[in-house]
Amino acid sequence: MNIDLHSYPPFSGKEIVGPKLLPQQGYSNENYIFYVENKPYLLRKFKLEDRNRELEYRVQLLAYEKGIAAQPLILDLSKNLMVCEFLEGEHKTSLKKEDLARLATVLKKVHCLQTDAEVMQLETMFGTISDGLKEAFSAIETFPDEPVLCHNDPNPKNLIFSASGLKLIDWEFAGMNDRYFDLAAVSVEFDLDLLDEAYFLASYFRTEGWEKEKLEAYKTVYKALCEQWFENNT
Repeated sequence: MNIDLHSYPPFSGKEIVGPKLLPQQGYSNENYIFYVENKPYLLRKFKLEDRNRELEYRVQLLAYEKGIAAQPLILDLSKNLMVCEFLEGEHKTSLKKEDLARLATVLKKVHCLQTDAEVMQLETMFGTISDGLKEAFSAIETFPDEPVLCHNDPNPKNLIFSASGLKLIDWEFAGMNDRYFDLAAVSVEFDLDLLDEAYFLASYFRTEGWEKEKLEAYKTVYKALCEQWFENNT
């Protein structure tokens, strides 16, 4: 990789080892690890050109300040890269009750972050809308809008469980959306059964009630978006 990391103030004049391509890669970025004074850092080279990387950086910084994300250090749009601290931890494909409670707490913190981004219009993101999607959007319209800052991609690869707590990574899809979108995504991605889903929702809403029909509609939307995304990007 032809990038001079010494040119960035945090690493100027320091010994750098790497960067080295990580064995596990995502779909949206090329991920590298490098070390400065024995501390690991993550370098992400952007693959997708349709993301608002400035918003991603701002949101990740807000999340870092709440203790739920890695600290972002550098955003260089001229070289299509971002550098942040490297998080050590575990990705889980199934969640125990204590994990569900921790995830509910983290998402609640995400949903309390403030940004001036426009609310996403999910219907406009589809090339074609099936009858099932039409029914889902019709169902959603019967409920009040609840726009909050959402991660929008809380899949197992984007959750890191560590001794310092649960943290979210890869914020490139973050934006203003209905909070039920994140909740539905968790239920879909972790294939929650009815009992675990109810426990997760109770952990999130606490004394509030929740709308099962709204959640199911957002599950349909989330699944369709994922299917379309993978068709277009893999």
